Amino acid sequence: MRAHVVGFALFDTAIGRCGIAWSGRGVAAVQLPEGGPAETRACLLRRCRGAREAAPPAPVQRALDGIVALLGGEPSDLEAVALDMTGVPPFHRRVYAVTRTIPPGSTLSYGEVAARLGAPGMARDVGQALGRNPFAIIVPCHRVLAAGGRIGGFSARGGVTTKRRLLSAERAPAGTAAIGDLFA
Repeated sequence: MRAHVVGFALFDTAIGRCGIAWSGRGVAAVQLPEGGPAETRACLLRRCRGAREAAPPAPVQRALDGIVALLGGEPSDLEAVALDMTGVPPFHRRVYAVTRTIPPGSTLSYGEVAARLGAPGMARDVGQALGRNPFAIIVPCHRVLAAGGRIGGFSARGGVTTKRRLLSAERAPAGTAAIGDLFA
């Protein structure tokens, strides 16, 4: 089952033009920048079919403003933003809930997230759930690193380079291995 997405908006950030979509239950998706605004819009609309471009309602505007602030290097807590989890598998919901507790400027490893779930040994499953995260930035999957402080993967356009930019904007210590190894 998919969320009944009502609207979407594109907005400018320090890393480029992002998108946000919402339903009556909350934010349904966040899209990081693609090649340009047209590509970002197309990518968001593939995930949120039927959404109409509109001015965001107040709660979504607050989330959007928080994303802009965070990507601009300002403190911003997005943990209270309501998410529409329609269609999100239960394990992914649990992973996203733990990931949302990681404060800006901090990181955890995939294994640490798995341990907090009470599922040690499921680091790969955590990584797969985060690779399908429809709520980028609000569910800060960029704050989850591979073992030993390595940067690990990132499914957004630009891959690990984008992940490094996000961590840098938050002034997160990504570990020497992560900073020094562009192809981790």
